[in-house]
Amino acid sequence: MTRIAIFVSGSGTNCENIIRYFRNNDSIETALVVSNRKDAGALERAQRLGVAHKVVSRQEFADEDYVLGLMREYGIDLIVLAGFLLMAPDYLIREYRGRIINLHPALLPKFGGRGMYGHHVHEAVKQAGERETGMTVHHVTSVCDGGEIIAQHRCSIEPTDTPEDIARKEHELEMKYFPQVIEQFIKENF
Repeated sequence: MTRIAIFVSGSGTNCENIIRYFRNNDSIETALVVSNRKDAGALERAQRLGVAHKVVSRQEFADEDYVLGLMREYGIDLIVLAGFLLMAPDYLIREYRGRIINLHPALLPKFGGRGMYGHHVHEAVKQAGERETGMTVHHVTSVCDGGEIIAQHRCSIEPTDTPEDIARKEHELEMKYFPQVIEQFIKENF
């Protein structure tokens, strides 16, 4: 059984989608949801779906023993960042080398790096006059959005699309493909 921890900072639509996708899977389980924000909607979603969930403050993330102990306690094999707005600490990247993946709401390497999250990404895509956008799943390294790309899925952008339209189109890709990418990654690596 491959056990996943989902790290999230926000409402948790992708988190819920992942939990539901693997709910009846015999070899993959969402074992834990971790948020750095006690008001994150993802925590309520995890609770409603019967998945263990923890709030880990920014200060607690600095405590290697605490976080790695938590990962061991839940037997975590893979960490999935789904709208997690903190940089993964170096000790976690070392311990889970090649086993932390992130979802980014644009086609990397464009529109990545510090400050490129949520609406900021979609506004930048619109401002640049791009004709397509998409989602990228990549390995997490100490370089923000700099890890090797695992998968990308694309959609077209119309000249009349607003940043909100772009966000909606990109989110539809996330909901359709992100759990599938995770599943394929696990099949190939675990």
